[in-house]
Amino acid sequence: MRSETMLHMAPDHPAFAGHFPGAPIVPGVVLLDAAVHAALELLRSDQASERDPAGACLCSIGSAKFLSPVGPGETLTVCVDGTPAGSVRFEISCGTRKVASGTLVLSPRRD
Repeated sequence: MRSETMLHMAPDHPAFAGHFPGAPIVPGVVLLDAAVHAALELLRSDQASERDPAGACLCSIGSAKFLSPVGPGETLTVCVDGTPAGSVRFEISCGTRKVASGTLVLSPRRD
């Protein structure tokens, strides 16, 4: 199963204020957050899933590579693909430029 979403990095996004003054770029944690949200939406849309994406799912980063900086005003495409093993591959791009990629491991919360 595959999902794709768009994310516009508004020039006034609060992350730009301290990252970095004079040469702002999107912090990697903001990109990872977008990938996690897209992965949870993918789970939400999967009718066969027994996970509760609203809170009963834990996420860990299997791998992450940051390939190109993202500046103010850029629009990103976040693509996520579920794998048979239960992980999610993500790729974030800006047009044809690949920005970040990696895998997320989603598992049911065990209280």
